[in-house]
Amino acid sequence: MSRRHQVYARPLLATAAAVALLAGTAAAAPADTPPDRPTALAAALDDTYYRDALGKTGAELKAALHTIISDQTKLSYSQVWDALKATDEDPANPSNVILLYTGRSQSKNDNGGNADQWNREHVWAKSHGGFATATGPGTDIHHLRPEDVSVNSARGNKDFDNGGSQLGEAPGNYTDGDSFEPRDAVKGDVARMILYMAVRYEGNDSFADLEPNDRVNNGSAPKMGRLSVLKQWNEQDPPDAFEKRRNDVIFERFQHNRNPFIDHPEWVGAIW
Repeated sequence: MSRRHQVYARPLLATAAAVALLAGTAAAAPADTPPDRPTALAAALDDTYYRDALGKTGAELKAALHTIISDQTKLSYSQVWDALKATDEDPANPSNVILLYTGRSQSKNDNGGNADQWNREHVWAKSHGGFATATGPGTDIHHLRPEDVSVNSARGNKDFDNGGSQLGEAPGNYTDGDSFEPRDAVKGDVARMILYMAVRYEGNDSFADLEPNDRVNNGSAPKMGRLSVLKQWNEQDPPDAFEKRRNDVIFERFQHNRNPFIDHPEWVGAIW
């Protein structure tokens, strides 16, 4: 039995018909996801994967989602390289990946630590909670994205907020001494990645309890802000085809869990 079908056979899932629909639809999705995934797939996810979260709000919804998405396969940090080559593939050029902040399409093989190469950006900065590159939050590809080496460095471990000076190497992105503002096309992506991490890592394992707050300059605390801005970004930049496809690829091929805020952006407001 394949890993994918093991996922669909979990007790969480509902009827055999819904399982068959989800398996058949989702298996094809990562290869060429249409601009809007079939309504049948969304319904199947609600009937199966998210069944235990439906109808809940606040802390109860957060707890239910934590239980659901914590069932995952964990990658090593070296495995992240190849995973990102699949999750962030340029739909117009399968030899390339799309970099998160610059939006540049770049060869999958041009990764490393040299100038103008791409490396692994931790959207939830790894120093915020001290998890570094440990298997778990440090290797969770729901918040790891390809990015230009120097732009990654410019973002550093800053919290997210509006404002600052525009980055010459990445027009549309802004930064100051304690915050970073990504380009408009990925503002929602960033918000949903941060809030995924806050639900997935609740301190009931060997890692810190990650939580958003409404401030910047959080330092090494397991906090990330600014929550009020992240909520705005989630509304202003809803999930697009690239983000939805990425969620499907992670679910199907790598971690076998989902970012619930891509499937249900309205759950951001229901929790926070």
